[in-house]
Amino acid sequence: MEQLTVIQRLGHALRTQRAEREFGMDALARMLEGYLPEDQIAQVRRAAEFAKNMHEGQRRSSGEPYVYHPLAVARILAEMRLDHTTLIAAILHDVIEDTGISREQLAREFGEDVAALVDGVSKIGKMEGRTRAEMQAESFRKLLLAMTQDLRVILVKLADRLHNMRTLGAMAADKRRRIARETLEIYAPIAQRLGIYFIRTELEDLAFANLYPRRYSVLMQSIKAQLGDTRKLIREVEQQLSSALRDEGIGASVVGRQKNLYGIYQKMRRKKMKLLKVTDLLGFRVIVGKVDDCYRCLGIVHHVYKPVPGEFSDYIANSKSNGYQSLHTSCIGPSGHKIEVQIRTRDMHHVAESGIAAHWQYKLGERDSQGAPQARAREWVRGLLDEFGDTSAVDFVENVKVDLFPDEVYVFTPRGEIRRLPRGATPVDFAYAVHSELGDHCVAARVDGQLEPLNSLLKHGQTVEIITARHARPNAAWLNFVKTAKARASVRSYLRTQREDEAVRLGRRLLEIALRELHVPATVLKDEERLAPVLKAHQLADVEELFAAIGAGERLAALVARHFLPEGTAAQAETGAAAPLAIEGTEGLVLDYAHCCYPLPGDEIRGHVSVGRGIVVHRLDCKHAKARPQDWVPLSWSERVEGDFLTEIRLKVMRKRGMLAKITAEIAAAESSIENLQMPDRAGSEAVEVRVLLTARSRMHLARVLRRLRRVDGVERVLRV
Repeated sequence: MEQLTVIQRLGHALRTQRAEREFGMDALARMLEGYLPEDQIAQVRRAAEFAKNMHEGQRRSSGEPYVYHPLAVARILAEMRLDHTTLIAAILHDVIEDTGISREQLAREFGEDVAALVDGVSKIGKMEGRTRAEMQAESFRKLLLAMTQDLRVILVKLADRLHNMRTLGAMAADKRRRIARETLEIYAPIAQRLGIYFIRTELEDLAFANLYPRRYSVLMQSIKAQLGDTRKLIREVEQQLSSALRDEGIGASVVGRQKNLYGIYQKMRRKKMKLLKVTDLLGFRVIVGKVDDCYRCLGIVHHVYKPVPGEFSDYIANSKSNGYQSLHTSCIGPSGHKIEVQIRTRDMHHVAESGIAAHWQYKLGERDSQGAPQARAREWVRGLLDEFGDTSAVDFVENVKVDLFPDEVYVFTPRGEIRRLPRGATPVDFAYAVHSELGDHCVAARVDGQLEPLNSLLKHGQTVEIITARHARPNAAWLNFVKTAKARASVRSYLRTQREDEAVRLGRRLLEIALRELHVPATVLKDEERLAPVLKAHQLADVEELFAAIGAGERLAALVARHFLPEGTAAQAETGAAAPLAIEGTEGLVLDYAHCCYPLPGDEIRGHVSVGRGIVVHRLDCKHAKARPQDWVPLSWSERVEGDFLTEIRLKVMRKRGMLAKITAEIAAAESSIENLQMPDRAGSEAVEVRVLLTARSRMHLARVLRRLRRVDGVERVLRV
């Protein structure tokens, strides 16, 4: 036991020495000397000493003293050349949460700016909620709220997450997977959205290795086997391009790399490709001095290596939303290997690697323009919070995730204005991107002068014109194809409002019928004295909420109506036969038609009150309509009933050529539409059963359809299911 203790102590000592060499304050100070003055480095040293004293005795899971973690976080930010205030906040980012130091004490020691940053990072870590998904979602919402106050909060949090991922090996396997999944779903996309390339790619690869270690290992070995000696191949391309650019008088640096494994893995999944089909495994960056040189360099690259048609993007003229600018082209390199070449200036490269952090040293009030990535990022975050701030934490995260992935297309309005949309966006997304009113009333789209369906996918450079109608409204089917969070949220908001309005109307009708059965006048619904105890008993704010709850199936009208009886008469009340509720077919979302029996106007029907679905209509002879009579409400068809209703029929037909065509033609001639058709293959049998789901306006209309089908030669039997 004593020997084991000595070994453990020796291991801790070795790890501590290694951490001191790599992440100690002296190592950090040497980095800071390159861009910070001495007085600011001294303040960073004082913060490191303060953190060391506060974290005294605390150790990480790996065994080294805890203080090396915040120092490592500060080192990551120093590599991004961030200001000394951010570095101090990084060094102190855990003292409020882990040592009991108050925000006020921190402000007295290091200033209000540092205290605000540390407090912002600490609040993100305090998750609230019942389930893990809710806790993660609430934490994410807090992260974005903190970003609206000071974007440096997210820079510290991303650096914190990056170092945690680098040292994840000391954790248990299930905890590693959970943290890795959260990193892929939230932190890596945010780093990408803010343009911090090196953090995003390292987070992705580290998370990939911990979440899917077997896939990571197999993919790495396969790429090594496919490319062979990548260093030799990369060196060859670097030399050829550098020589060609030098001959043309362009000073440039050419750097090659193998693309990150997670990006390759995602491409294979997205395009359902095998690794052998993924050819662009190598990427090269050409860094030049001026924008003009970028376009000259592009011509030289295409002269040295044959370009791949259709694989060129100009992100200099059309920069990405996170400020990223570069020319992208794909070429056929040595030995037939496909390579990607990115061409940019030094300033563009700085932004591409560090995103908003690249501009932080220029954040001096007046110089922070709307075009800077910082301002764009802050505008993006505020827009998200304005759009989805009132939703639940989990819905908020689902909506925001749509905007976190920056694969984009650029399309034009009829006036020539550029609109940036995610890849896979449709005209409906475009309409909502222009204005919510335009989206709410769109009925069609004209793309490059041609009418296109609303679910068609938009492509780079297209001009989109939205056609509207005054009475048009969002359609629930749009949720199946819209891509942007704004479009999805707007459609859902409309449907939710529509459902509530319909529930109120239906609930009022149900309650009035229930009151009439008890011989209670409907005027009691306007009597505040009679209404107050009923609302209190059901914990509702007003009569509108009561109607909505009844219409949505959350309350039974018959039970609510009994609360309006004079005291002492509820138990003895004798009710006559229930007056049926008349169904018009236009009740919308709060009325559903059972798929077990498919009722039609003309059928005898009854309704089942279902929470969340409102009233579900069944035929009276349906086997499901006979259970628990107390849960059912009497229904009838209104004389004004309208619309098409689904119903199902079954046919037995002879196995003859052209039978299916005859059946579908007769159904169409009877003014009915086929929604679904099933014909199981019964090999060897002379007759086959066909099941058809079709539309009918009424029982009489269905009878006409059946008569036409029975007259078809080869149809032996037709019946309604």
